[in-house]
Amino acid sequence: MSADEPAETSQIVVRRGGAQDVRFLRDMLHHAYYWKERAPDAGPGPVALYVKAWGRVGDTAVIALDRGFPVGAAWYRLFDRERPGFGFVDERTPELAIAVVPNARGRGIGSALLNALLERARAEGYPTLSLSVDRANAGAIELYERYGFQRVSEDDDSVTMLAQLTPLVQQPTI
Repeated sequence: MSADEPAETSQIVVRRGGAQDVRFLRDMLHHAYYWKERAPDAGPGPVALYVKAWGRVGDTAVIALDRGFPVGAAWYRLFDRERPGFGFVDERTPELAIAVVPNARGRGIGSALLNALLERARAEGYPTLSLSVDRANAGAIELYERYGFQRVSEDDDSVTMLAQLTPLVQQPTI
């Protein structure tokens, strides 16, 4: 196996997420945005916006399971200008969040989640997806760049990236 190949993922299944997964998505926020979280005694911070009132129009999630246990999630939702996410671009561009539990990293799960979520976004007709990533997380930035995300803005601790999505081509039915 080369260094570019993911480790064994034969036990990994990616399924569509739903309301039953909100607790897991909330747990995954810690892994996705640990670098943006407030101090524990400061109350809920902006990361809560990524799952609060889940099930709005535009909310979409995929969950990775390893032998039936959730090990990662990727999701997106639309934000408005008054209450933006960290990677907000505009009100028509969903913002992606993704995380894999630490003991399951390095096995290609993040790539599987990203593939599935990008496929969903294309199927739902979104022309772009955005995200925010810790500017020191070179591995994640490299992964996102491989999937077509480009840097659109940076601040002291994060990079906002945007992917242009090509629409799925529907085959004519005969």
